[in-house]
Amino acid sequence: MIPQMTDKLAELLKQVMGYIYPNEIEIHWSILIVVYPYLTGLVAGAFILASLVKVFNVKEVQPTYKLSLLTALAFLIVAPLPLLLHLGHPTRAYEIYLTPNLHSAMAMFGFVYAWYLMLVLLLEIWFVYRQELVLWSEQEKFPMKWIHKIITLFSKDVSQRAVDFDRKVVKAITIIGIPSAFLLHGYVGFIFGSVKANPWWSSVLMPIVFLFSAIVSGIALVILLYMIIIPFRGEKIDMSCLDKMASFLFYAVIVDFSLELLDFIHRLYESEESIKILTELVINKLFVSLFIIQVLLGMILPLGIMVLIKLFKFDQELRKLLYFVSVILIQLGIFSTRWNVVIGGQMFSKSFRGLTTYKMELMGIEGLITALVVLVLPFLILALLLKIFPPWGIKEPRLEKA
Repeated sequence: MIPQMTDKLAELLKQVMGYIYPNEIEIHWSILIVVYPYLTGLVAGAFILASLVKVFNVKEVQPTYKLSLLTALAFLIVAPLPLLLHLGHPTRAYEIYLTPNLHSAMAMFGFVYAWYLMLVLLLEIWFVYRQELVLWSEQEKFPMKWIHKIITLFSKDVSQRAVDFDRKVVKAITIIGIPSAFLLHGYVGFIFGSVKANPWWSSVLMPIVFLFSAIVSGIALVILLYMIIIPFRGEKIDMSCLDKMASFLFYAVIVDFSLELLDFIHRLYESEESIKILTELVINKLFVSLFIIQVLLGMILPLGIMVLIKLFKFDQELRKLLYFVSVILIQLGIFSTRWNVVIGGQMFSKSFRGLTTYKMELMGIEGLITALVVLVLPFLILALLLKIFPPWGIKEPRLEKA
């Protein structure tokens, strides 16, 4: 009798994926923390695209230079919002500046954010637009007249000497801004990669993977916005600009895909005690989000489309359609990447013996509706910024002699 019960018990245990101890698994970081690195990545990628004009002198992408800066600013304004909503006392967030903790990577984000927003992005936009804002303030009516006057700090100097100074400052700020953009998003990967107790996060390649995926998502977003806004305004898309941005996106996706593949091979090569539970995690919990959405739809399919564009001389309309599909798929893939890192890293037990399931709320601070609002908010801010700082259709202002 006992041997038969033992055999039945053994058969039942084979059907069990894993087990966990009571209260061993609790998902603390929800969909909002997925949105947070996604937004910061868009900021970094958009700024890197803008830097191609001023630092690397890539003239083809000049039509999207100002749009890239404004996109980076709109998403940077919203970037800390998911963290603030996730906090128990968001009104106390300012205390990280009053009582800085140099040993906390999360706390230091406040200083990285302030540096990038105040001393890099806002300054560059101000110097880029200063001359045009002065001229607009002299021609416009209330209220835009006074809005532009206030933004320029009532400056009236549009001489050649002042304009040359503006250009030199913009280039200097952009050079400083490139490593700052790397720091802004690279540190997000550092936060996860430095958690040694979690084998899904602990990797020296994590900051680099986050950085290149940010470049991919930012470039893809600017391409998407450019392809939507320009036809909406009744203007013609500059195909040389679009093709050049797509080329940079193509190379960035290749590098990003190679790094993620290298990270995966490195984990397999190490084959530590956690490899079994990570295998179960990928196969049973993240198969759709990782293999289908992130890898197949978000990387391999866009890469294949862009390879076809490079191999065959498609007409402009077909190229635009293929680019549009590719950038949407890439955005889907990058968001899935953030999901797999943040949520996936919390779905297995600390003893490596079982898995759990993340059940996302619909309403509430940590719910899907809140996350969607946070994702839509940067686009509303961008629409306002485009009204205040029009980035296209601006004739070159007349320069007064010094």
